[in-house]
Amino acid sequence: MAALCRVRHRWKRTNCIQLITRNLTGTFDYDLVVIGGGSGGLACSKEAAQLGQKVAVLDYVEPSVKGTKWGIGGTCVNVGCIPKKLMHQAALLGTALKDAQKYGWQIPGPISHNWSTMAEAVQNHVRSLNWGHRVQLQDKEVKYLNIKGSLVDEHTVKGLTRTGKEVTIPGAVEHGITMVHPVTRTCAGFLTGIGLDTTVMVRSIPLRGFDQQMAGLVTDYMEAYGTKFSWRSVPKSVDKLSSGALQVTWTDEQTGKDQRDTFDSVLWAIGRAPETKTLGLEKVGVKLNKESGKILVAADESTSVPNIYAFGDIGEGRPELTPTAIKAGKLLARRLAGQTNELMNYDNVATTVFTPLEYGCVGLSEEEAEGRHGKDSIEVYHAFYKPLEFTVAERDASQCYIKVVCKRGGDQRILGLHFTGPNAGEVTQGFAMGFQCGATLTHLKETVGIHPTCAEELTKVNVSKRSGLDATVTGC
Repeated sequence: MAALCRVRHRWKRTNCIQLITRNLTGTFDYDLVVIGGGSGGLACSKEAAQLGQKVAVLDYVEPSVKGTKWGIGGTCVNVGCIPKKLMHQAALLGTALKDAQKYGWQIPGPISHNWSTMAEAVQNHVRSLNWGHRVQLQDKEVKYLNIKGSLVDEHTVKGLTRTGKEVTIPGAVEHGITMVHPVTRTCAGFLTGIGLDTTVMVRSIPLRGFDQQMAGLVTDYMEAYGTKFSWRSVPKSVDKLSSGALQVTWTDEQTGKDQRDTFDSVLWAIGRAPETKTLGLEKVGVKLNKESGKILVAADESTSVPNIYAFGDIGEGRPELTPTAIKAGKLLARRLAGQTNELMNYDNVATTVFTPLEYGCVGLSEEEAEGRHGKDSIEVYHAFYKPLEFTVAERDASQCYIKVVCKRGGDQRILGLHFTGPNAGEVTQGFAMGFQCGATLTHLKETVGIHPTCAEELTKVNVSKRSGLDATVTGC
């Protein structure tokens, strides 16, 4: 997340507290102060520096109860996108080793996974990214301050090195491992993929905010893959037994009864809360959404205080995605420097969930399309297909599925595109550009596919749900 002040500041250091204070003459030390050294904050600060602004970045990560801490780069670099994709790759390689034998590779002896080797390799790469960000800031003459920033008034920022913590579930902080929401299904699938017995406890629905038919296919595949699911379950407490095992107590909301089981580790993947309470926003007049705790922002990322802006995950209604934060930060820096009036376009942003069966999407879910346009005003085309690489390996492809949601009538403008299968991120990224050009079903059908690929199946989709016909792809 990133929040920033477009002012010039002067720093004052007092013991463990640092203050940016306004000079009474009206002269300040910085044009821009960015609070938050994640992807968006870094992109904005570097862009502003390149445009001649004098910039400071404040970034501080409070260590966890277990003492875990990380360097500059935010969630994506340290505990999100990057380690997630690398761990996902580790699981895919395990599956590939099994497939390889069907393709004729002779693999002697049992195959096992060494966690320490993988963890060290992933952490080494993450640390290299942390270092790279520090070097880039230095090269662009951006001042980096490893402190936790908050606002004293609309022109004054203070930074503290320590803050308090809040416990919500008895035993959760003491005995759990914390991960962020987008990693939830990825971690469960990855852990299963490297041979660990894994159970996912689901409080409500899987992959909230995504198309629920697609989410169901993902979880169906994961269950077939070996991941266990405990549906409609709400954790109550975690207790460490004398044996060292963790006893988890939860309520089964379908029966209303409490249940218990023991596990070696508990990983919390219950989402993230914005740290707006510690930023001092309300006392300077920055308005928040009381329920979510996020900052209310306009189309230009401005807040209710003229010289304070917010972008990235901390902005209300903004997608919690690294690429949107990066682009929004760069555009904001250019606008503040008077280089452009271009606003960030948050519509039709593509994304992918790196579960064992990857799920990529862009545009509206089927539920959202129905809500906006009415069920009778949309047409949904779909197909069940089998990736060629699954055939020789004799892998189940029953959850490999394509869905194209269109506006009914006329040229059938595409409202949403959904894909489960190998390399979903690569497939979806390519088709996402079409959304910026007003892609229609006709455009899709007129596109010649690359044979034999999974992406090719999108160019051949022709069976509508409304028709009731079998949507299974056969032959070429």
